[in-house]
Amino acid sequence: MERYSCILLKEKRFAKNQFSEKRVYLRKRSKLLQQRRETAKMPYLQEIRWHGRGGQGAWTASEVLARAAISEGKYVQSFPEFGPERMGAPLAAYTRISDQPILLHSAIYTPGVVVVLDPTLLGTVKVAEGLADDGTLVVNTRQSPAELRKRLNLEKHQVWTVPATDLAIKTLNVPITNTVMLGAATRAAKLVSLESIEKAIKDRFKERPDMAEKNIAVIKEAYTEAKQG
Repeated sequence: MERYSCILLKEKRFAKNQFSEKRVYLRKRSKLLQQRRETAKMPYLQEIRWHGRGGQGAWTASEVLARAAISEGKYVQSFPEFGPERMGAPLAAYTRISDQPILLHSAIYTPGVVVVLDPTLLGTVKVAEGLADDGTLVVNTRQSPAELRKRLNLEKHQVWTVPATDLAIKTLNVPITNTVMLGAATRAAKLVSLESIEKAIKDRFKERPDMAEKNIAVIKEAYTEAKQG
């Protein structure tokens, strides 16, 4: 009898876990469908998802892009992935840019642009998940766009690559790629003008004009070096 009760208890827990997982799935699906409906009402909305690791400045890149868009008179949102940030742990940041007030207040599930700061994430994170059919993927890698397209099994998407780590070490003397990838993304997705990015960088480093100039230089180099395929 005791053994039977134990088995019954395990079955109840299993059923409860299945129900809980299904409820989470349905809730996420509902949010996704709602976001798609809201996005469809905003034809000028651009949604960007940034992938990096804790300490690499993914949210900083998102904020700089948002400030550049504000200087062009656009409406923006910039926010990190919810939850604690641990140094070196994978994380995401998000940016929304629109010519109209943004009514959405949720994570971005179907981005038009995905930017990957760290190439080691390609083997552990589904960076292209949810990317719109006509979306753009921009990755820090020495691989060619064709090699990356084959590796990730992408067919319809635009794929851009740039050796951001190499460029960062050469110009900034540190392997921090957030501003480098900002330059590549600016060219690949035409989110804002390069001039607006430069202005946002100068504002962020107004106490360190030397750092501003170095970051602007590497942004321009990444803008030039980014390749599509």
